[in-house]
Amino acid sequence: MNGLKKQLSRARRAHRTRIAMHGTELKPRLSVSRSLKHIYVQLINDDKGVTIASSSDMEMKSDASPVEVAKEVGMMIAKKAIAAGVETVVFDRGSFRYHGRVASLAEGARAGGLKF
Repeated sequence: MNGLKKQLSRARRAHRTRIAMHGTELKPRLSVSRSLKHIYVQLINDDKGVTIASSSDMEMKSDASPVEVAKEVGMMIAKKAIAAGVETVVFDRGSFRYHGRVASLAEGARAGGLKF
């Protein structure tokens, strides 16, 4: 029962953050997802329901701290986004707080050239 409550609470938080967001072709949604071990990010065009680009820490080999790895993933997605012709995005943190690995990923994306 406790696991179900946790899932519902997380879904509610994610829904609240996504109410005002909508990714378009010119300004896609940068969606972040993290687990205990990994962090994933996607550029999503909600008009067409298409993922433009994606990246995760599984694409790289690094012995750095998780926060530093998240920053590198942010730089990787920024590089892929710019190659796809995207410069501005809407940042979607989902049900996660904007701190730690999520904030580090956002900093890396900004350092890579993306505008939020």
